[in-house]
Amino acid sequence: MAGRAEHTATRAFFTPRADAWEERFAYQTPAYEAAVSRMGLTEGGTALDLGCGSGRALPALRRLVGASGTVLGVDLTPAMLTAAAREGRTGPGRLLLVADCARLPLAAGTVHGIFAAGLLDHLPKPRTALAEWARVCAPGGELLLFHPSGRAERAARHGRPLSPDDPLAGPNLRPALEATGWRLAEYEDAPDHFLARARRP
Repeated sequence: MAGRAEHTATRAFFTPRADAWEERFAYQTPAYEAAVSRMGLTEGGTALDLGCGSGRALPALRRLVGASGTVLGVDLTPAMLTAAAREGRTGPGRLLLVADCARLPLAAGTVHGIFAAGLLDHLPKPRTALAEWARVCAPGGELLLFHPSGRAERAARHGRPLSPDDPLAGPNLRPALEATGWRLAEYEDAPDHFLARARRP
């Protein structure tokens, strides 16, 4: 019941915003592309964009895995995936899937890279999601957590102090990753972006 309520609330928030999402946030696309370029994906691999929205990261992920690879955009809100399709982000090797990112309909070890922008700190159970992402990721695969602004800037924008309970805070994120099957490789919390890159041992 709680899960269904969370899904309903998420869709209620994003559905009316989906049509304008791309236009509103298109200026962030270069930052998304720069973040994706930090991933160690190779041609022929499979990449996920979790909480993909209108799919701003999908073209950059596609360039990394090449024509023989697969890119899967996952979002809980069908209207967001409709917006992504309208932007031309489907086609051979580019798939869009309505799914809960904490319960992915994918076999274990089938993914080589996972990109998640502005997602983990909004999930009710971040460790459950991290464990699920580790399950579907092959050994040596990567997870990139990203946001086009730093934690302090986002907190100030919302008129609140940084919370010590923030799952993206270094002292919280590292043990959460290690407990769920990841090893933190890079951590950057700069004014203009947040980025954490982890590897599946």
